[in-house]
Amino acid sequence: MPTPEFPQDAKRAVALQRQLAGLVQLTPLARLPELVAGVDCAIAPGGEEIVGVAVLMRFSTGEVVEEQVARRPLTFPYVPGLLSFREGPVLLAALAVLTLRPELLLCDGQGIAHPRRFGIASHLGVLLDLPSVGIGKSRLCGEERVVGEQRGDWQPLMDKGICIGSILRTRERVRPVYVSPGHRCDQEGARALVLAWGRGHRLPEPVHLADRLSKRQRLAVLP
Repeated sequence: MPTPEFPQDAKRAVALQRQLAGLVQLTPLARLPELVAGVDCAIAPGGEEIVGVAVLMRFSTGEVVEEQVARRPLTFPYVPGLLSFREGPVLLAALAVLTLRPELLLCDGQGIAHPRRFGIASHLGVLLDLPSVGIGKSRLCGEERVVGEQRGDWQPLMDKGICIGSILRTRERVRPVYVSPGHRCDQEGARALVLAWGRGHRLPEPVHLADRLSKRQRLAVLP
């Protein structure tokens, strides 16, 4: 596994993405992961601190096994395509204190559906050597297509003639999400995992709960 590195300079960050993108493996999952972590971040009031959370769930029972929260100073600006340099350090910190190792990461963000094919799901997956999937609420790159209204309807997300993800309807008559493998997963497996973790929300349940937890924690008053 590469050593985690998060340069503060955008040009160096882009160069690192291009370098690490060569380590991404788009391979089918051998089995359905049982322990799955959803991760998300929120910015604390004032904009000086970022809160990262990891929600670990068990697939067979749907139970929340563990939740962890980390806080770090916000040091990297918002730059489209460089989300992992803003959120990655705090998410790694939250994942590091889980007492059980996840078998899969579900990330609020992109996998290979990214201009350099290295979104936050790919970055975390490569650094941790874990299968990972990105679920974006908005499109970062690729061609928009009309998707059917039924749950499970999807269209390929194409960029320059290459399929980089799926535009997937996870709830009937609710806006689709943009699903792409991050690492150690393929396109079909990424779609199947997101649908398998559907619990009536637009986002898969671990990411939905991580989103809610991060929003609560950003407002928490620390002693």
